[in-house]
Amino acid sequence: MFVVMQAQATEEHVRAVCQKIESLGLRSHISAGTQRFGIAVIGEIGALDPAFFDELPGVQEVLLISKRYKLVSREVKPENTVIHFPGSQATIGGSELGIIAGPCAVESAEQVFGLAECIAGLGVRFFRAGAFKPRTSPYSFQGLGLEGLRLLAEVRRRFGLLIVTEAINEASLDLVEQYADVIQIGARNMQNYSLLKRAGQARKPVLLKRGLSATLEEFLLAAEYVMNEGNHQVILCERGIRTFVDHSRNTLDLSIVPAIQRESHLPIMVDPSHGTGKRNKVIPLSRAAVAVGCDGLMLEVHDNPEQARSDGAQSIFPWQLEELIRQVRPIAEVLDRTVASPAETRGATPLHATAARAAGSAAERDDEPASA
Repeated sequence: MFVVMQAQATEEHVRAVCQKIESLGLRSHISAGTQRFGIAVIGEIGALDPAFFDELPGVQEVLLISKRYKLVSREVKPENTVIHFPGSQATIGGSELGIIAGPCAVESAEQVFGLAECIAGLGVRFFRAGAFKPRTSPYSFQGLGLEGLRLLAEVRRRFGLLIVTEAINEASLDLVEQYADVIQIGARNMQNYSLLKRAGQARKPVLLKRGLSATLEEFLLAAEYVMNEGNHQVILCERGIRTFVDHSRNTLDLSIVPAIQRESHLPIMVDPSHGTGKRNKVIPLSRAAVAVGCDGLMLEVHDNPEQARSDGAQSIFPWQLEELIRQVRPIAEVLDRTVASPAETRGATPLHATAARAAGSAAERDDEPASA
């Protein structure tokens, strides 16, 4: 249920509606948009009669929300949500295409600092790397933990990049919230409801990846868990689903992008690295993702993928990231979006070296199986 307020409604009118909602054992959420201002009624409303609110001063009308997800729905908030980052020009969901790039995992200081320098030099504003790694095999590299988070904090300090990293349980989320700018919830945890609730209590943006077999409704309901706890800074991310195909690790479902945008005001990014598991498919599907209207890309980048401790087969080289950005820029412009240009003031240098291209040529043979 959504109580639409009149344009001339006062703070006292709004407060009276919220008090009425709470007196019924429900919760209120004020939604202020350019087109409509109102209050969402949160909770099990059952057969609650809209007449409870119709006659209150300042109320224009009461709408029944038909979807199971309420807070993520465009019925509550018609305008797109844009995630802002204090002290930075970066946004996700705004006019600039958000690009998040970096290695799958933090492996060493030398690795992350070298990659961060290249990535920042290309104008990318977000750096991704895992300090905690949920792996299919218990014998695979599980991440550096707190040491990895401290290295990511140093990346932010040195290069001005915003940090995106994954929390795999409530204990790790406590740490990630301290060190990161965006808390990532991975595909395996999309329906870990206790973790989603804890993320909803955080005061950092949450990047929620789609589960390996999640429907659109299940994906949006997972986001609803986060928002229901009070955190409305949610970014969705399509990262591929399990199908019967054998030519890629997963099937990147780009049709989810316009479907999400029709149903929800939340920004939706695309991860073509996990979506395919193949390096040679990342650039083509990045072009397609931008063309279909995604709000950003999440990319795995490594300077030596063959030696990567996780997901080397799907990690592009820094020079390929540079080429990817060059190719998606004109596509973004067709959709009235911009792509950040190299930031000379950051003191970082893009990787143009011919030697790097030569080193990467052999690794472009992507017939090898993706890592677990």
